[in-house]
Order: sequence, then C-alpha cells, then structure tokens
Amino acid sequence: QAQLVESGGGLVQAAGSLRLSCSASGLTFSSYAMGWFRQAPGKEREFVGVISLGGGSTNYADSVKGRFTISRDNAKNTVYLQMNSLKPEDTAVYYCAASRRYYGGIVVAAYDYWGQGTQVTVSS
Repeated sequence: QAQLVESGGGLVQAAGSLRLSCSASGLTFSSYAMGWFRQAPGKEREFVGVISLGGGSTNYADSVKGRFTISRDNAKNTVYLQMNSLKPEDTAVYYCAASRRYYGGIVVAAYDYWGQGTQVTVSS
C-alpha cells in the first residue's frame, strides 16, 4: 500500500528557510511525478509545485516561483521542497502527492496518493 510521509515543517520567522521532505513507500517512486500542495485554514488546497517523474522538469505556482525549489532523489524514494524567503502568507499545511502522469499536474484530481501533511508556520 502506497504511503507518503512528510517531515520538516515547523515555525520559522519571515525571510527564513525550511526544507520539507516526503518519503515514499509501497510504490515505484521513479514512476510517479511528485507534487506539493498547501492548505491554509478556511482555504482550498492549492498547488505549490511539481517535479516530473524523471526529475528533469519542474513547475511552480506563481506565488512561490523563485523562492521554492523541488528536487527528488529516486534512490532514496524522497522528494524535497526547499522554501526560502518565507512569508507569513506561506503559512499552511503542506502536502506531498504522487501522480502517475509524467508531468503530474496543478490540480488535486491529477494525483493518486497523498501524505498526511506537515504544518509550516511563518511568523512576521
């Protein structure tokens, strides 16, 4: 059974950095594009970024472009989200997700498996 487990969340001051990790098991990791989404209280889950199954292509939401970077290590079955220059509006629960589509997608429905999420709080 596929399982995704996020880690690395926490409390950070504005302009700070965090790196989230998502460890996958129970699936052929290299056969899945990996995406990151986030959900703030009272808001819908929104796309943050995605990395293709081969790692050669990434796509980001405009709100994080230039600040966040996704990478993956297929040997470790892990995807990372490096978050720099954090802002209070980045506060949310962050989820990783796996998609059978080569390039993943920007909508929730494009993903087959989800993690439980990790809280990121950015203080001003």
